[in-house]
Amino acid sequence: MTDPGTAELTAYARSLGIEVEGEEGGLPVLAVDFTRNVEGRPGHFHGGATAGLLETAGYAALRTRLLAEGRDPQLKPIGITVQYLSAGRSKRTFALARIARLGRRNANIAVEAWQDDRSRPIASAVMNILMA
Repeated sequence: MTDPGTAELTAYARSLGIEVEGEEGGLPVLAVDFTRNVEGRPGHFHGGATAGLLETAGYAALRTRLLAEGRDPQLKPIGITVQYLSAGRSKRTFALARIARLGRRNANIAVEAWQDDRSRPIASAVMNILMA
């Protein structure tokens, strides 16, 4: 894989326009521009598109860390909980995951999405992933 997290950009993520913006602490920062593909009510991000960005960022971070450790397991979701904190406006939106715990068989991940101000996230997620 040439670009961290690229393998996790599924057809769904690509259809939303999600791309790798850069990296922070060795983990990919993902971004998506506001387009009709992610619009819910006029001028606002659709909740599903926001959740898709969060989930993609979580998997991209986990895959990046696992590949760096020489591991390549199949990832299966145990549970994903999304909290919508404020409405996403018609602006570029970013997401970054933090791996809270990485064990042999499961991982716990926290993800945040923001727009203008990183200290004011628009949504967050907690993911529990089984590594088979």
